Amino acid sequence: MSVLIILVAGPYRSGTNDDEERIRDNVTAMTDTALALFRRGHLPMMGEWLALPLIHQAGSTKIGDEVFDEIFHPVSRRLVARCDACLRIGGPSKGADEMVALALLHGKKVFYSLEDIPNP
Repeated sequence: MSVLIILVAGPYRSGTNDDEERIRDNVTAMTDTALALFRRGHLPMMGEWLALPLIHQAGSTKIGDEVFDEIFHPVSRRLVARCDACLRIGGPSKGADEMVALALLHGKKVFYSLEDIPNP
């Protein structure tokens, strides 16, 4: 198997009541998983890595404002179409579940644990 570009999909805002510390914890969980994927020889991606700087640059003032909503999920929707696979982590998340559904729609592989992903 060759190196896969894998979108890490997990909760961002879900279950946080927009509490910044809990959101940071969710991002940390996704980033830790991305690091593990990288160390296994794959190329991890997270929509947050692309969306959050754009959201900031576009002038968003808070999570869930019009600018945030314009960019946040659309970035991941475009990204999942370009990745080879999706790794779903964490608890309930409408957005992460949408990325899984889109990955399947695009014929991508979907994994639910690191152990299921073959080494390159």
